[in-house]
Amino acid sequence: MKRLLLVFVTLALAVASAKTYRVTLFEHSVLAGTQLKPGDYKLEVKDSKVVITNGRQSAEAPVTVENANEKFASTSVRYNNGDGQYKIKEIRLGGTTMKLVVN
Repeated sequence: MKRLLLVFVTLALAVASAKTYRVTLFEHSVLAGTQLKPGDYKLEVKDSKVVITNGRQSAEAPVTVENANEKFASTSVRYNNGDGQYKIKEIRLGGTTMKLVVN
């Protein structure tokens, strides 16, 4: 029983260390080679990577976390539009000063 409790506490701490946000993609978007359909996604930031998930569909990419001088009013996504594809370049998280720059 103690072992089960220890495993549960360890998993809970691991999940709690990741920061979770929401982002809406209005265009077909590409993150680290993965095509994402328009829709609402859960975005998790852990260490130097971001994981974007919507049901079964998910993508993961290395990011650099930067802090702005002021909080962003809303979450926004900036793209590189090459090859006719919208490649996610950075995500600015609303209500925070955090900017995720995709490497």
